[in-house]
Amino acid sequence: MLYNLLTPYADQIIFFNLFRYITFRTGCAIMTSLVICFLIAPSMIRWLKAKQKEGQPIRELGPEEHFKKAGTPTMGGLMVLISVVISTLLWADLSNVFVWVALMVMVGYGAIGFADDYLKLTKRNTKGLSGKLKLVAQFGIGIAATLLIMDNMPPELSTHVAMPVFKDFFINLGWFFLPWSLIVMVGASNAVNLTDGLDGLAIVPVAIAAACFGLISYLVGRVDYSAYLHIPHVPGTAELAILCGALIGGAMGFLWYNAPPAAIFMGDTGSLAMGGFLGAVSVMTKHEIVLAIVGGLFVLETVSVIVQVASFKLTGKRVFAMAPLHHHFEKKGWSEPTVVIRFWIIAVILALIGLATLKLR
Repeated sequence: MLYNLLTPYADQIIFFNLFRYITFRTGCAIMTSLVICFLIAPSMIRWLKAKQKEGQPIRELGPEEHFKKAGTPTMGGLMVLISVVISTLLWADLSNVFVWVALMVMVGYGAIGFADDYLKLTKRNTKGLSGKLKLVAQFGIGIAATLLIMDNMPPELSTHVAMPVFKDFFINLGWFFLPWSLIVMVGASNAVNLTDGLDGLAIVPVAIAAACFGLISYLVGRVDYSAYLHIPHVPGTAELAILCGALIGGAMGFLWYNAPPAAIFMGDTGSLAMGGFLGAVSVMTKHEIVLAIVGGLFVLETVSVIVQVASFKLTGKRVFAMAPLHHHFEKKGWSEPTVVIRFWIIAVILALIGLATLKLR
């Protein structure tokens, strides 16, 4: 909003020229989102605690240590969503279609997560929305987002998937790009959701991935940098760096209260929204495969669940002591902070590998 209001007067008032720079507005978005999160968190935690009474239902078959967390409120992702949306509306170019698509996915998936959390709280179980209904809603939002992305993408890129490492190597999926995009968005959303099982475990890798895709968005949106790095150039995507910055600020604000022992849990409200957002940004920047590397921790967690279920159905045996993967290590005797910090380290390493693909051509 500030960009649209003030840049027309940049020639008359030199200070307003700052608002033309995406880097400046991204920095402001980070700080704005962080401050908003800090301001609303205490009252929101008190309100959620008063409304939820018994807090988030604890999984009965989970690690015994988790029963100590009974009474901790959930839906903390709301404070991140509020911070990101307000910060984005303040600092982003609101005439940019990609900004609205990213917000649509984040808010839409957040609404699905909110409904899921609400049902878990009111029914006092860990099931919430049925899996089928949740997927139908996610696919519906994903289809709308993908069609908008394809319509606003350069024709030579609209249905193409870029291969990392190789120079100017694209695969044209045609109409198969639609299911591909849905797999990326819905898969990323649910992968983050599966990872969100310990205090602080998911939010830091989300912030790391947001930082990586903030940089990628900026590079892909700049014709000079994209040409130098031999990566796809998608006009308008540089503005997504502001949304990624807002997510970093909101994530750090949330971590202040989610750090062990957590005063509030993210809930599906936050995890589905943030994962879907990262998936949407990767589709818009043509770096879907790089997301699988940068967000490799989310992939590992998801694969552990798939392997566990498949193994038990086929052989009656479990590969892991418990799935997702973080619970396996808890069952093996690792303390929760140990699991969380080591998984953060893995997330940083994978992020660096993902960013390295930008130069390895």
